[in-house]
Amino acid sequence: MQRKAYVPGIAVLLAAGLAACTGGSGSDGTAADPKPGDLSVSTPAAQPGKYRTLPEACAAVSHDSLDSLLPGIKQITDQNQRDKAYEGQATLTYDTDRRVGCGWKVASTDATDHLLVDFERVVSYDNAVSDDSRAQDVYATEETAANLPAPSDSATPSDTGTPTATSSATPSTSASPSASASASAGASEPPADLQPRKLSDLGDEAFLNDKLNSASSTAQQRTVTVVFRTSNVIVRIEYAEQPTASSGTPDSKEMQDRARNLAQKLVDRLND
Repeated sequence: MQRKAYVPGIAVLLAAGLAACTGGSGSDGTAADPKPGDLSVSTPAAQPGKYRTLPEACAAVSHDSLDSLLPGIKQITDQNQRDKAYEGQATLTYDTDRRVGCGWKVASTDATDHLLVDFERVVSYDNAVSDDSRAQDVYATEETAANLPAPSDSATPSDTGTPTATSSATPSTSASPSASASASAGASEPPADLQPRKLSDLGDEAFLNDKLNSASSTAQQRTVTVVFRTSNVIVRIEYAEQPTASSGTPDSKEMQDRARNLAQKLVDRLND
């Protein structure tokens, strides 16, 4: 019996398969434009931030800076206790690649001083948003929450330099308009360069806040906060002093200068 030939049928199937594979090509052999929604076409990922790690927070502040910010350290006579005071206390964190901090608290004959330093490395999980852009958003939220007063017409723009005022007048966020306007009460506006404000000479952007709170009926605690951003890292410095009852009110200019000097040293450390 003569065997049937199936070769022509196979040839037809192969031709059809080849036509299907080349169906997306143009008449000149070039590839056709990708269809909408083609997953093979992707947007380039945004650039990562400059910083991939964070410094060890308790070692980021030098002994010289701690001596200036916490005068009580030099009054500690026992060397072991002094060394312990320099070490500080690391803040609790669950991811040291993203956030680290350290705090110090030292009492002197005149006051008790607190210092907290916090480093946060901001990471964007959106491929279309860079780490820097995300850090800008985080910083902007904090600056808005600080509710900084509008700059005075007599103030230097954004306080571009170190405060030069020598007045001992201090800003108070609790003063009422009627109290400020009362001459009999002796109230007066603090120097403009000591008001809470933006700082234009620190990192990529920065601000300073200064609050005076009554810690007791006879003593007031001042807290100076400096927050700055450099690339995708945000650094927060909180410096507080509560004097003894006989020491009066902490000096605003002195505390601001100390906090800003520390902030500049941390900027330099990050840029090393």
